[in-house]
Amino acid sequence: MTLTLNDTSAAWTTCARCNTLLYLPKLARSWYVCGDCGHHHRLGAHERLRMLLDEGSFEAAPAVMGGDPLGFVGSRPYRERLASARRVTGLSDAVLYGKGTLGGHPLIALAMDFSFMGGSMGTAVGETVARAAEEALATRSPLLLVAASGGARMQEGSLSLMQMAKTAQAVRRLRRAGVPSICLLTDPTFGGVTASFATLADVLVAERGSLIGFAGPRVIATATRERLPDGFQTAEYLFSRGMLDRVESRESVRPLLARLLNLLVAGEPAHPDQGSLRTGGTQTARGAWETVRLARDIQRPTTLDYINLMCEEFVELHGDRVHGDDPAIVGGLCSIGGVRAMIVGHQKGHDTQELVARNFGMAHPEGYRKALRLMQLAESYGLPVITLIDTQGAAPGIGAEERGQAWAIASAIAGMGELRSPIVATVTGEGGSGGALALGVADEVLMMSNACYSVISPESCSTILCGEPSKAAAMAESLRLTAPELLRLGVIDGIVPEPEHGTQADHVQAAAALKSAVVGALARLSSHTAEELLQRRHDRFAALGAIGDV
Repeated sequence: MTLTLNDTSAAWTTCARCNTLLYLPKLARSWYVCGDCGHHHRLGAHERLRMLLDEGSFEAAPAVMGGDPLGFVGSRPYRERLASARRVTGLSDAVLYGKGTLGGHPLIALAMDFSFMGGSMGTAVGETVARAAEEALATRSPLLLVAASGGARMQEGSLSLMQMAKTAQAVRRLRRAGVPSICLLTDPTFGGVTASFATLADVLVAERGSLIGFAGPRVIATATRERLPDGFQTAEYLFSRGMLDRVESRESVRPLLARLLNLLVAGEPAHPDQGSLRTGGTQTARGAWETVRLARDIQRPTTLDYINLMCEEFVELHGDRVHGDDPAIVGGLCSIGGVRAMIVGHQKGHDTQELVARNFGMAHPEGYRKALRLMQLAESYGLPVITLIDTQGAAPGIGAEERGQAWAIASAIAGMGELRSPIVATVTGEGGSGGALALGVADEVLMMSNACYSVISPESCSTILCGEPSKAAAMAESLRLTAPELLRLGVIDGIVPEPEHGTQADHVQAAAALKSAVVGALARLSSHTAEELLQRRHDRFAALGAIGDV
């Protein structure tokens, strides 16, 4: 049953999950979330928009009135079912759209209503979604979609099926034009809606506990005769498998959307000081092996430490949309020095529990796919990309190989080379092999002064070349893996000085130095066109190790 915020004619109702007796006026004030078990009861389209948008800002667009194109008759004539649904809900069909504001940002908003024939998508719903997307495109306003549907509407046959293509094309055009789209997936969202426009938005947020999928759980259980996993098709289940950016409680959705809009919608461009590239630090020069040991110190700032200290705003995004959400790589939209950007980096940890949970910063294929997805999302918005590199290398193992580790790394390296956005990369700790380079194909590459960057670890190099790892210190010297050596070789463009005793000694000072260097690099790159960036990036890497004619 879909509840409305005005449905207080009866004083009491029971929770659909825990059967607790609930006082309706109090339940309405909590946006119909059960205070005992946290169950999120369904809301209608009007209530959704009232909850999400700034008060009094919504202006409904003219409704699309669908008909009965097939003259369909089932257990009762389709025309009768339409008339009944319109009478009960007050809607012309299962969707409502118009313009409004959220956090002061103008947008186009569309909400589906499950109480209208299960929120099914027929020609009227498909046409409404397409019109909403077209208006968002024409006005360059963000599009907010709220999905709640059982799927395509059977009573309109193949014409209903074709709405999947119509709506998918309409939403995808926004991405190509750099117009943001966000979809809030609510309980339930299934079938042709999930398999078209609802999951094609740039950012996917799901309400806690929502059931989301293609085929319904009863259909799957009947077809496979298998017991479904616990939590199957819930928002949380899909999040753990990389299909969603966020899962939020109802009360936290609106603040999250406001933060996303702050980062996605262009304001007055910032004009940060361009500064100059740093080419040295204040601390005493160290040997290569000592540098490696410092680079690996688990008390050095992690990517999340740097983000928290450098960024005015950050919204983490998750998932590779294929297999999972790799915690060894974190990323999301941010504001740094007044510049809106996408920031992505390896994440290790400071204690055993987090190091193990994040696989010591060694990413699996889904981590590199997530990183590339976020970078390409930034490209569609015209946002610069910042990467922070700190990894021994890519995750080894059977699972990583089965899921295409080499393919994922290759795609990330090539994808960064083709990105039309400015890219600044910094090696903050250990830069190991292709697992590091997968975040390192940038227009400017910086290194913290006690970081290291190499094709292989000194221990592995010693084992391969000397038969055992005891020559690691000598191999570290031979690999020329320190920042000064790499600056001389042209592999990096600048060195960010660390505090006297290393970044682990003073996170705040280290983050301030890195922020200054990154913001300065972004300012320098902002004067170049996309074509110039692509050519300069190509020339940069083509020149490294180039051998002249003999």
